[in-house]
Amino acid sequence: MENSFRFFRNYQCRYFPCHEVENNLEFNCLFCFCPLYHLEKCGGTYEVKDGIKWCSDCALPHRPEMYDYIIGKLKRNKSK
Repeated sequence: MENSFRFFRNYQCRYFPCHEVENNLEFNCLFCFCPLYHLEKCGGTYEVKDGIKWCSDCALPHRPEMYDYIIGKLKRNKSK
């Protein structure tokens, strides 16, 4: 997939990829820090450790097809 407003891959990042994935070519860095982190029901995989949301096993924001999901979720929750 090529870089665009929906997808960006930063091979030069020292953390790339920050999660284990099957295919680095489809790893989306656009949402490097998940914009859904603040939501309790974000749709991703996480656990709470010592009161902190721990998302290291979640690749939801890094999957190219999740762009519309993330933008939609942000729009629905903007007033909450």
